[in-house]
Amino acid sequence: MAGTKKRKEERLLSFADAFRALSDPTRREILRLLSKGDMYAGEIAGSFDMTGATISHHLSILKQAGLVDEEKQGKYIRYSLNTSVVDDIIRWMLELKG
Repeated sequence: MAGTKKRKEERLLSFADAFRALSDPTRREILRLLSKGDMYAGEIAGSFDMTGATISHHLSILKQAGLVDEEKQGKYIRYSLNTSVVDDIIRWMLELKG
């Protein structure tokens, strides 16, 4: 029983990270771009009027929340959308709805 409660608490904490990440319009736009296909960090940065460092910060938050995956390819980093967290949130919300 204690293990189940701990897993639920951990799941809710991961949801909190995801909701925080989703609260920013720039990060939501990054996710929208990635929904069309994988992109390199430079391609993502080129879609915004922001510094590469700022976009890197947003990507780091999305990665920490489990919403994106990254793959290093030489000196480049390719990002892809990870929908598993969103799937978990949707399942949780449907459970709440009953």
